[in-house]
Formats: sequence, C-alpha cells, structure tokens
Amino acid sequence: MSERRTRRDEFLKHQGIDPNDATPLAGDASNRRYFRTPGGVLMDAPPDLEDVRPFVRMARHLRDLGLSAPAVLAEDLEDGWLLLEDLGDALFSRALAEGAAPEPLYEMAVDVLIAISRHPPPQWLDAYDLTPLHAEADLFLDWYLPVAGVEPDEECRTTWRVAWTAALAPHLDTPPVLVLRDCHVDNLLWLRHRPPPGNVGLLDFQDALAGHPAYDLASLLDDVRNPLPSDLVMSLTERFLASTSSEPSAFRAAFAVLSAQRSTKILGIFTRLAKRDKKPRYLSWLPATWRLLEHRLEDDGLIAVREWFDRNVPNPLRQPDAFDDGGDG
Repeated sequence: MSERRTRRDEFLKHQGIDPNDATPLAGDASNRRYFRTPGGVLMDAPPDLEDVRPFVRMARHLRDLGLSAPAVLAEDLEDGWLLLEDLGDALFSRALAEGAAPEPLYEMAVDVLIAISRHPPPQWLDAYDLTPLHAEADLFLDWYLPVAGVEPDEECRTTWRVAWTAALAPHLDTPPVLVLRDCHVDNLLWLRHRPPPGNVGLLDFQDALAGHPAYDLASLLDDVRNPLPSDLVMSLTERFLASTSSEPSAFRAAFAVLSAQRSTKILGIFTRLAKRDKKPRYLSWLPATWRLLEHRLEDDGLIAVREWFDRNVPNPLRQPDAFDDGGDG
C-alpha cells in the first residue's frame, strides 16, 4: 500500500468513514482524484502538485453568495485532503447526453453568472489582466506549434504578443467580476430540488480570478465539447445582457475576443495533455477547437490576431495530421 493511500485511509477513519467504502470517481485533467464515500466526496490533492486552500476559500465565498458550491465538511490543508458535500451525479453534460432540452439548463447556468456579476469580486482575488491572459495564449506557442513541427522564434513571439495585446487591452477597463474560468456543462450539476440560483451545483472553481464578465459566458456557450447552435448562443447572451449593466456592443466584442483567447489556450492545453500527460484522447477535440477559433477570428476586434495566424499557421497545420503520431510522444 502506498504512503499516500495510507494517509488517505487515516483521514477517512478520522472522519468516521470506513476506507473500504471509498469508490473512485471519474478523473479530470488535473492532478486531483475524487472518491465517493458515505460521508461525502473525498478530494485527494497531493500538496506537491495542488494547493486546496484556493478551493476552500472560493467554495465558502460562493456559498456566501447563495450559490451551490459544495460545503467543506472536513479538511487537512497541509496534506491535501478535503471531505466535500456530495452534490450528486446530475452533471449538465450527462443530462444533455440523455436527451434533456439544452435551453432550460443553459438558462439556469446563465442566471448563475448573472447572480455572480451582481457582486463585486472578493478583494483577495488576483486580476485576470494581460499577464495571465498572455500566459494562457502562449500555451499555443509552447505546446501546439512545436508538436506541429514549428519552433516559434523571437519575432514570432513578439508579433504574437502585440496582436493579442491589441485585441485584449480595450476590454480590460471593464469593472471586474468573479470569473470561475472553467464554467461549462461538465462542471455544473442540476440540483432539481433547490431554488434558483442554487439549483446549479458548481465544481472546479479554485482558479477563479477577477476579470471581464464575458469570460465565463464565453466559456459556457463556446464549449468545444458541447457546441450550441448560434441562435441559442445569441439568445442566451441576450438573456445575460438584459439582466446586467453591460453595454451590449462592447460586451459582444469582448465575448468574441475572450472566446478566441480561450480556444487558443485550449489548443495548447489539449496538446500538452496528449503529449506530456499521455492522454491522447484530447487530440480528438482539436478540429472542433479550430473551427470555433476560426469563427471568432472573423470578429473585427481580432484582425491582428487573425493576420498572425494566417501568416504563421497555414491551414495544413490546423489539421489533425499535422501531428506526427497519436499523442504518445
């Protein structure tokens, strides 16, 4: 038995839970592991890889807003163990796969974002400004391009940074809101018996920052793994705008830019998951990510970024066969 497993069992026993009753739950793209127990869901976050403190702090903040983040029932912050309220298995993505109508579910999710936008972000949150936005976009240069056979030189990186600054900077003077950063149907639970907005369970929010209110909406509606028809994206965007003080044309422009930035980041992250972390299944999402990115690059606010892609990433490098193997290298 591994030392980590021994410590896990000790933590569970201290909570009065038989370790034999812990069953693993499906993993995600992080270093965390989850186990369902009769006393709640155990999060195993090795402290050399993950810090559970941001999760705990944000969970408590979201609950203070009347939202349904899981309650923290027990914790060992130093060793990376959390026992969380079990919000069930009713993921939005599962409900959609089983035939649920998308519009009511997405309306509930949009209403959560509206509720969040009505409160100032906590003062302890870092800003989602040019520094993290550039760092995320750079994942494309650091992972996707080299795997596609292109090593970006200094000029390539400099013009990349200039293009993204031109696209992003005009939107960074908007009053910030709490941005969950990974708001999509795989991280939302349908809690049917709770009143709104608490009828949506929230997961995976430990990386939250204070940024533009369009980011989470773009994350929700421009989701490469769960694409929505354009008319539904438009109507849900209008739902958000009708309940906030955002100026519509500026908000839509920010939505396009932040969606493009997110898709660019995802191309890098999915390539890294395939190559570094030996999870080649993520490569199957690259074509859909490119389609979404190319659609958003048509926006006028992204002219410089679009021109950079056209110069440096020709169409053959935007195809799955740009990679030399199935992701095991």
